[in-house]
Amino acid sequence: MTHDRSRRTAALIGSFLGLGLLILAFARSTGAQGQGAANEFYDSHFHLTNYVQKGIGIHEFLQIMGTRVPRSTLFGIPLQQQWSYANSGDFAPTYYLQSDAPLYYYSFTDAYIATAYRSLTKDEQARFDPMITGFNPADMYGVDHIRRVLRMFPGVFSGIGEFTIHKEFVSSKVAGETASLTNPALDRILDFAAEAGLVVLIHSDIDMPFAKPDAEPAYLGQMKALLKRHRNASIIWAHAGLGRIVHPVQASAEAAERNPAQLDIVETMLNDPALSHLNFDISWDEVAKYAVASPATTARVAAMLNAHPDRFLFGSDTVAPAGPEPYFAVFEMWTPVWRQLTPDASLKVRKGNFERIFNEGRRRVREWERVNVK
Repeated sequence: MTHDRSRRTAALIGSFLGLGLLILAFARSTGAQGQGAANEFYDSHFHLTNYVQKGIGIHEFLQIMGTRVPRSTLFGIPLQQQWSYANSGDFAPTYYLQSDAPLYYYSFTDAYIATAYRSLTKDEQARFDPMITGFNPADMYGVDHIRRVLRMFPGVFSGIGEFTIHKEFVSSKVAGETASLTNPALDRILDFAAEAGLVVLIHSDIDMPFAKPDAEPAYLGQMKALLKRHRNASIIWAHAGLGRIVHPVQASAEAAERNPAQLDIVETMLNDPALSHLNFDISWDEVAKYAVASPATTARVAAMLNAHPDRFLFGSDTVAPAGPEPYFAVFEMWTPVWRQLTPDASLKVRKGNFERIFNEGRRRVREWERVNVK
């Protein structure tokens, strides 16, 4: 009788173990629906420092990344907010909306990022793809800054960006000439990016703030023309052209054929063979807010990612996060979309496309440095 009880107990334990293995296998197969290893992502859009060049240490960020984020881009913010005593007195602004004083390009950010990267071990460095940002895209000499950084810090950088052309409330505050998608200075920069293999992460709003409904987005035509002039460059359009005030383009039924809505615009660009070198990042909590605004919108966004899984990269667009909670919050906002993706699309958007694009960027930039850096 004792032996029978022991056998029954062993069988029961075996059943529980088998059930546990089945649950674990199911959890792993459901991709980003649960927490843990399946939720890992590579971050295509991360700022170590803010608009006054302050932030967190790179070793502190490694602690936040933990095992959930094996790789990340690494850049600061190329613009410095001036503290004008005449404007804000003793109040020291840390964000561009906190002052009417101008912004100016802060080129030292690249040296700071390179130094932080070089403070890491080789294994830790392999987790980061630093980006050059401290150049003025309206300056014909801007490309020379990029070359100079590559020669000064060989073996460090994989791309350029995030840099800004049109950005709500930012562009008008930048001291000096306003950047433009039609400026030859930007063409020079993208020509060199193609030559050196640098991945390009560009922020340019698709439209102006408070745009009129049923009108073609102000900067869409210029953006398409720029992209088609530089088909040999690997370009990522940050936030798919959206902003805090620059909402997704809406179109009434009457105007939809003439001026399509945001998702239709993106779909058209994805299907254009002349734009096969273009990818989109879906970074920033503002973009996530639009994507999950309603069940219908979520379903449409998920359908687009499933249809074009090779063309999107997830990014947090967090700026010097204080800890894990604010850092991972953007990823969690996308949960309704993750749940509707195929396993293949989920893996590519979260990790695979980053790996493919930035691995090739690393390879090509190291080759350019081998030939050009003495």
